[in-house]
Amino acid sequence: MDVRIVYYVLGRLVMAETVTMFIPFAMALLNLESSIPGFAVALGLSASVGLLLQSNGRQRHADLSLREGIAITGFGWAIATSLGMLPYVCGGYLNALDAVFESISGFTGTGATVFNTLEDLPQSILFWRMMTHWFGGLGIIVIFIALLPQTGQSTIYMYNAETTGPTDDRVLPRLRDMTKALFQMYMLFTAVAAGVYMLCGLSFYEALTHSMSTIGAGGFSTYDDSAMHFDSPAFEWCMTFFMILAGGNFGLYYRIWQKGPGVIKRNSEFKAYLWILGLSILLIFLNMMVKMDIAAGDALRYAAFQVGSLSTTGFVSADFEQWPPFSKGIILLLMICGGCAGSTASGVKVVRILLLLKNAWGVVHQKLSPRRIVEVRLNGSRVNEETLLRVGQFFFLYIFFIAFWALLLTLDGLTVFDAIGLSVSTMGNIGPAFGIAGATCTYAGLSVFSKSILCISMLLGRLEMFTLLVMLTPDFWQKGNRW
Repeated sequence: MDVRIVYYVLGRLVMAETVTMFIPFAMALLNLESSIPGFAVALGLSASVGLLLQSNGRQRHADLSLREGIAITGFGWAIATSLGMLPYVCGGYLNALDAVFESISGFTGTGATVFNTLEDLPQSILFWRMMTHWFGGLGIIVIFIALLPQTGQSTIYMYNAETTGPTDDRVLPRLRDMTKALFQMYMLFTAVAAGVYMLCGLSFYEALTHSMSTIGAGGFSTYDDSAMHFDSPAFEWCMTFFMILAGGNFGLYYRIWQKGPGVIKRNSEFKAYLWILGLSILLIFLNMMVKMDIAAGDALRYAAFQVGSLSTTGFVSADFEQWPPFSKGIILLLMICGGCAGSTASGVKVVRILLLLKNAWGVVHQKLSPRRIVEVRLNGSRVNEETLLRVGQFFFLYIFFIAFWALLLTLDGLTVFDAIGLSVSTMGNIGPAFGIAGATCTYAGLSVFSKSILCISMLLGRLEMFTLLVMLTPDFWQKGNRW
């Protein structure tokens, strides 16, 4: 592995983050906010790190190796989240650990906050929180490739190390063209969502920040009570639509734009995604109607919003902590499932759930007829055994880490259900959990130990574990190994 090329690319990534930090800094200057000194120091430190990395690195025109791509992606996320915490610390709004937690939560799209209240924070700090959502949603590396491609170098390994899903689903042959198309679509969805939110009565600032958080599948809000603050059924229905949209495959949306809506009929994952959400909404709606004294219209709206949110984003329009246990159980399963591969949402991904079910069904048929050859097919094509094996390995590790983090959290005195809720929520990058960090609570009351565990959980969930886990193996760092 050429360490100097890793330094060089990381330096460019840090400088790009420094440039984006100028936007909330300019907002602070314009509004004469108390965050001006904090942003000034943060910009200075961030620029210094970027220049230091670039001065110790060198540009190379040969292709990046797999190991270099993984290292750039892993360290890129670590550095980006570390520098993203500077405005919080330098401005005196959070201590170091809480600032790291808030930054990781923002970039990974988790939406878990350690701020006790948001009402007293400057607009620039709130906007920076939303920017971390937006840049982390599509992917720091994906946006970096789209806007600042490395001349003469292959960045496919960086892209593969960050993007989600068990299969390679490239919609254009050239990587830069594809990432650029995805980024343009990402910007379009954000702009459209902001425009719709303004029609629902939000100000430009409120509409823009909440659209960034929605399309980035984040969940941060500018208000303590999240979407409940606006008390607007129209806004909640519109946000439900855009949250579900953010949970779909952006590559599929590009194909729809090119070839028409008929593409959806041939996409098994997206159809399964809509079926899962639709059935969950129906079951929660019926459960609420039977168990709670609530109007049918409100029950349907609450069910639809929370199903769309807690499988993708993490906004809250009702205190689902008060819902019947059956409804909370469905929500927990949705947090694990997540959205589609290639979306801004996290979780196991619908395509993996679909492949696991198809493979299990195939094994059952094979037991009944041992000589029968059973093929697992997705979107009309046969899925090879290597892909099925990777899906099974991923699912095992995902469930293992949920159980492992929950076990560690119980050491801190948390109840089993609270620990499982926190583990599922952070691994799935959802945000709201149950009990101690429920719909109307924050993560501020957790201990240093618990917050540290959950920081690792959020990063593992966002990068789908393997990118970070492979960097912990001795072989990755051993010289002479070919990757």
